[in-house]
Amino acid sequence: MSQLYKTVGLIGKPNHDGASATISTLHQYLIENNYQVLVERSVASAIDADCEPDIQSLTDIGEQADLAIVVGGDGYMLGAARVLSGYSIGVIGVNRGNLGFLTDLSPQDVIPPLEAILRGESRSEQRFIIEAEVYRHGKLKSSNSAVNEAVLHAGKVANMIEFEVYIDGSFMFSQRSDGLIVSTPTGSTAYSMSAGGPILTPNLNALSLVPMFPHTLTSRPIVVDGDSEIKLILANDNHENLQVSCDGHVILAVMPGDQVIIKKSPYTLRLIHPLDHSYFNVLRNKLSWGNKLY
Repeated sequence: MSQLYKTVGLIGKPNHDGASATISTLHQYLIENNYQVLVERSVASAIDADCEPDIQSLTDIGEQADLAIVVGGDGYMLGAARVLSGYSIGVIGVNRGNLGFLTDLSPQDVIPPLEAILRGESRSEQRFIIEAEVYRHGKLKSSNSAVNEAVLHAGKVANMIEFEVYIDGSFMFSQRSDGLIVSTPTGSTAYSMSAGGPILTPNLNALSLVPMFPHTLTSRPIVVDGDSEIKLILANDNHENLQVSCDGHVILAVMPGDQVIIKKSPYTLRLIHPLDHSYFNVLRNKLSWGNKLY
């Protein structure tokens, strides 16, 4: 039978004993089963094999592989996903972190479900991502993408800022707060949830706007259409140390008077799940919700 996936990329958290052991196990299994295996450069030292691994960059894996296996926690998965979303590659996560909302497979029992996925016994879903752009005097100064959220905030803790919010060019509200979280459905169980935002199921075409410690009790999270363009205009009397954080990893500098545009990216992340994957089962397990009574 022909292989559904011919070339598989291995990506993982560098210098992590658990992740290194899992990557070595996966590499051995895939090589023994005649897959072409590309190993991301930062974890190549984890490979304990007689043959030299085929070492590639993350972008090379995105360009050449049919499937990428990311070993690590959700944080590492987010970093890899921002790059891999630019390519038509399926992505599987092996959880070597804490919560693991994006990483389905358990490192203690990784081979049997992986075998099923490689046979085509799987399901896939597309997760949209967002782009954040910072404009100064009408010119684009910086931009980046986010799988979970883009957050406008001050550089100092507990430092209030002032800004206006527009949706598709229409004024929605002005606010004094510690900032604003703009979250995708994927990110609704991350920072947004910690700030009191709603949980959005992954199939929704929606974005949530969650104020951070607003200076009025009437400020509440709001959900808007996922195709909306969200514009944040920073008041001129803000302090200069402002930032937009993308997934907590990439920081864009923002100045008073700048405009921040947040909108859906043309790229999507294609996640591959085992056939028995259930989003609501993930929520129950990760959030310790009650099980069925009967």
